[in-house]
Amino acid sequence: MEAAWPWPLWLQGLALLWGRAVAGLEQIRTTVRPEPAQACSAFSQKSCDECLKNVSCLWCYTNNTCIDYPVRSILPPSSLCSLSNARWGVCWINFEALIIAMAVVAGLILVSITVCCCYCCYCRRRSRRLDEEEEQLARKREERRLQSLQRKHERKLKHDEIRKKYGLLQDSDNPYSRFENE
Repeated sequence: MEAAWPWPLWLQGLALLWGRAVAGLEQIRTTVRPEPAQACSAFSQKSCDECLKNVSCLWCYTNNTCIDYPVRSILPPSSLCSLSNARWGVCWINFEALIIAMAVVAGLILVSITVCCCYCCYCRRRSRRLDEEEEQLARKREERRLQSLQRKHERKLKHDEIRKKYGLLQDSDNPYSRFENE
């Protein structure tokens, strides 16, 4: 026995999806509570790994301290910690090497973009030049063909004149007439 639904099927599906979405948002809102961030100084005299779990912290190996990253300046000043002893993000690479590695990667990206742009511009210019050369060759080929046809026509006229002079020109109405020897 079939139950008669008062709403169309697509409307029921839409209502079901909407209800699930609202329930999911409510669940996310109630379960996800951001933990209050601890101050970086709380991780001092602990380990580098614990300190760098917080991305706003900087670990200094000279005195094993965890300090807030100086966001006002791009690089931490040497009075705070020397670049060779500073760690940020990961413990296994110092800040100096991190800066050099990032500069090399950025340089490689810029060089490859520049090379690609120059190559594309060169290829585009070269393809235009090839198209122009091809058009020029086609024009010359057509001129040679027309000159050949004109010379062929002139030769035919000259040959017809010679045939007419010596009486060898056949009647154009009956080109297959019998040739009579006198």
